[in-house]
Amino acid sequence: MRIVLTIVGKDKVGIIAKVSNILAEHGVNILNINQNIMEGFFNMVLIADMTGAAVKLQDLKDIFTALGNEIGVEIRVQSEEIFTAMHRI
Repeated sequence: MRIVLTIVGKDKVGIIAKVSNILAEHGVNILNINQNIMEGFFNMVLIADMTGAAVKLQDLKDIFTALGNEIGVEIRVQSEEIFTAMHRI
């Protein structure tokens, strides 16, 4: 299963490092990252593969919600299917 992870918030040092470390710790493989900073705001979309993951999707969502609260950004994790369906025009 592939997931889409989105992050939005005020830019600060270490956002990508913290996110990628958590994914690596749980066996989630990053496939693609697209990020930019506009007027001090960080925006990232990351696609990852959970095929070999040692964590369930809901647990990963909870982990990233807690991290987002800790570092002051909004982190959302969704299955790729749900993300695609929600953003279909």
